[in-house]
This record gives sequence, C-alpha cells and structure tokens, in this order.
Amino acid sequence: MAADESGLGSERGAARPKTDRSMAGLLADLADQIGSLFRQEVALLKAELLEKLGLIGQGVGAVAIGALMVFSGWLALLAAAVLGLAVVVAPWLAALIVGLVMLGLGAALRYFGESRLAAQSLAMRRTLGSLPENEAWIRERVS
Repeated sequence: MAADESGLGSERGAARPKTDRSMAGLLADLADQIGSLFRQEVALLKAELLEKLGLIGQGVGAVAIGALMVFSGWLALLAAAVLGLAVVVAPWLAALIVGLVMLGLGAALRYFGESRLAAQSLAMRRTLGSLPENEAWIRERVS
C-alpha cells in the first residue's frame, strides 16, 4: 500500500481517500464491512435478548410469588369467614356455606369470562361491515 500512496497521495494530500483502488477491491471491502456489521448486530441482538430474558425471568418469578402470596391471603380470609360464621352455626355448616358461595361466585366469573372470550364477542363486526363500503369507494375513485 505504501507504493500506491507514493504516486498520487503526495500530490492530493493525506486527508483525501485513495481513488486508484479497483472496483473489485472496493466491493470486497464493502462485503467485508457488511459481514462485520452483520456479525456485530447479531452479537448485540444476542446480548440484548439475554438481558431482556433475564428481566422477563425476574418479572415472571415476582408475579408468581406475588400471586401465591395473594392466594394464601385469600385462603386466610376464607378461613376467617368460616370461623366467623362458625360462631353462629355449626363449624361444618359454616365451611359448607362459605364453600358454596365461593363455588357460585367462581362459576359466575367463569361464565362471564367465557362469554367475553367467545369468538362472536371478539368479531370485528363494524370493521368487517365497512369493508364493502370502502371497496366500493375505492372502485369509484379508480374508475
């Protein structure tokens, strides 16, 4: 490379890029640089993915432990309801009453949730209904 710089480089100045390189050499350099850039981007993606997966793991763990603690608190409240009702009625009857109330509430919530998730509830009727109108409008404008 020193031989290449001795001829034209001294007349044009050191800051200017070399123009005597062949097109094949330039394309080879470009291919090398693109490959290097691609490898660096893949390495960055891997590093970020590992970082985000770590955060997701921490978040999922915290949510799971929190849900377990909330569930434990809920069970304690149910036990308190049974014990409070046992002052008025027999303990077995208090547990039965609280259990049946909870089953009823759970079944009602499940039915409500299933009705909200039904395919008919999630269909985008207004959007699907407007598509023929939009198609007609587009056809009118195009023709």
